[in-house]
Amino acid sequence: MPWTREQMAARAAEELEDGFYVNLGIGIPTLVANYIPADKDVTLQSENGMLGMGPFPTEAEVDPDLINAGKQTITQIKRSSYFSSADSFAMIRGGHIDLSILGAMEVAENGDIANWMIPGKMVKGMGGAMDLVAGVKRVVVVMDHTNKAGEPKLLKRCTLPLTGTGVVDRIVTNLGVLDVVEGGLKIVECAPEVREADIRAATEAAIV
Repeated sequence: MPWTREQMAARAAEELEDGFYVNLGIGIPTLVANYIPADKDVTLQSENGMLGMGPFPTEAEVDPDLINAGKQTITQIKRSSYFSSADSFAMIRGGHIDLSILGAMEVAENGDIANWMIPGKMVKGMGGAMDLVAGVKRVVVVMDHTNKAGEPKLLKRCTLPLTGTGVVDRIVTNLGVLDVVEGGLKIVECAPEVREADIRAATEAAIV
């Protein structure tokens, strides 16, 4: 069976390493905060000026003044710190973030990513996506393998405006895990009861 959103987030959490500074994008990636392994000391960073985010709050823990970049309420930890958005982006642009886990609308076989706008639809702004894919050491994308019409989102070339070129390292979808390698994508892992043939049939990008 394909992974659920929560299972995709849990699988993406396996990419975290002890001591990492990590930025989580809007959507499924925010759920990763709930699945950080107990044996990993990871510090989550948010573009709106916070270092050290905890998991999502229970109803009793909700503090409307504590939000992430997606305006979701969050919790803090003992070592949380707060600063300006300018300082936050200096961390990202300076290469101080080890890993970015973010969503996407399209990913190309060469690692290009499109995740900030669909032409003709209202766009509030590009947010920090372009800085994140350019400034962090490793980029992992978490996304559904196909769109609502069942069409592939892993393509030979992106059709939407690009966020970054050749920046994606690994992709976690509801069907499995793929790496961007020379010549295309490589299947690393399949979701339970999903076959490699199923992944290939749902993918336009070259699978090597």
